[in-house]
Amino acid sequence: KMTVKAEKMLCTAPNVYTEVPDGGWGWIVALAFFFVEALTYGIIKSFGVFFNDLMESFDETNSRISWIISICVFVQTFTAPLSTVLSNRFGHRFVVMIGGVFISTGMVTAYFSRTVLDMYVTIGVISGLGYCLSFLPTVTLLSQYFDKRRSLVTAVASTGECFAVFSFAPAITALKERIGWRYSILSVGLLQLSIIICGSLLRPIIIREREAVKAQPPEEPTETKYMLENEQTRTSIDSIDSGVEITTSPSNVPGKTKAEPKSEEPKEPLQKLAENDRAPPEPKTKLLDFSVLKEGSFICYTFFGLFATLGFFAPSIYIIPLSLSFGISKDHSAYILSSMAVAEVFGRVSAGWLFNKKPIRKIYIELNCVILLSVALFAFPFASEFWGLMSCSIFFGFMLGTVAGTHLPLLAEDDVVGIEKMSSAAGVYVFIQSLAGLAGPPLAGVLVDMTHDYSSAFYSCAAGVVLSAMFLSLVRPCKAGLCRPQKQRAEESEAAAVQVVLDVPDDFIDTDIGKAESSGK
Repeated sequence: KMTVKAEKMLCTAPNVYTEVPDGGWGWIVALAFFFVEALTYGIIKSFGVFFNDLMESFDETNSRISWIISICVFVQTFTAPLSTVLSNRFGHRFVVMIGGVFISTGMVTAYFSRTVLDMYVTIGVISGLGYCLSFLPTVTLLSQYFDKRRSLVTAVASTGECFAVFSFAPAITALKERIGWRYSILSVGLLQLSIIICGSLLRPIIIREREAVKAQPPEEPTETKYMLENEQTRTSIDSIDSGVEITTSPSNVPGKTKAEPKSEEPKEPLQKLAENDRAPPEPKTKLLDFSVLKEGSFICYTFFGLFATLGFFAPSIYIIPLSLSFGISKDHSAYILSSMAVAEVFGRVSAGWLFNKKPIRKIYIELNCVILLSVALFAFPFASEFWGLMSCSIFFGFMLGTVAGTHLPLLAEDDVVGIEKMSSAAGVYVFIQSLAGLAGPPLAGVLVDMTHDYSSAFYSCAAGVVLSAMFLSLVRPCKAGLCRPQKQRAEESEAAAVQVVLDVPDDFIDTDIGKAESSGK
């Protein structure tokens, strides 16, 4: 008992509910997710402030410097299945806390880097692994605490990333001018140790269905019951007062010389009854369920995430170099990145509020947001001054918020895989995204080196987002079975009809016969 009390005081015991609470300790998890977002994706998107300093310090090209973030994003997404397996095995809290240690270790050791290859290992591999172990278990656990408010709460909590970019970009720029980029990275690494505190707040949740009370059949009158039981023991009885004792005792049965205890007679049936009433064993949780890859809707959704990732990171990395190429000062360039982050906050909150409305087909709202996101990316090259870039950044930030804040929670919707497979689907989904995370920024960097124009990076991002919109438009038709051949759909409908016929209750005929006999009497 003392152990249970201690666990509750330390917030380590799991929360047990009969249904999804839509609140409770979930609000603490949402707060933890806010800070995890700020210290993971917020730092990644703010890394553009170091871009020119790293190019000058290491004397490297755009594409080689951009590989730092590319490797980081690739490792973060590629190791998503590992994060899912570890979370299912050891719990979300432990995995997130270990991830915080990895993130801080990678950023602190980056202070000692002497070549860009050192940055690939420290920030790219070590911190990238930590980002995966911290972010994915947190958002997965948050989705389990909410149902009706899931989209809204996840969208609002994910604004931590936006507030981080808004505050970190100017702060790191000012800090960098005072103490240099190396000490700035060291300070960021020490700040990221706070993820360990966020991980300690992640209490696991257990949903146990309330046991349904079985309806007991109406009990027969005692006199009728005993008369039926004694019918087998008497040969001819003219009336109930014939002297035969109305009892179920075996001593009244002819041929029985030794009476057996009454408790022994129904022993076997009672044992069977107890076995039937026993709760079925809980199904064993799979560490990673790849069966989601058999669903056409999930495959289309993963391709959507694959190509949409091309437009997530490159703009935040290249917006400052693009503004500097237009002759805009460093301070004003940082303001442009901050305005993008503020607009992203409003985009995430607006999308969460809209997705929380009932009834609404969320997958179609997401499709419209992705189309507008591609329009925003195509608009960047046509801006030529501060206010033009500011307008494009605000528009892009708002549309990015609507997509980035909802694409992971949408996995829990029935149009994709559903909440039951959310954990494994998130791991596989983010794993497939790793390819785009690895190729996106370097591809943009190569185009910039070839054309000597930062606008080409935004064109490549826009092309990827357009492809993602095409695959997203196929998710709902695949889930409804419209993408399958007509012959296969007809066979499935016939099988369903046969199953309905076979599902007739066993006592259906007996009940009707009993009614007919009683009416005949």
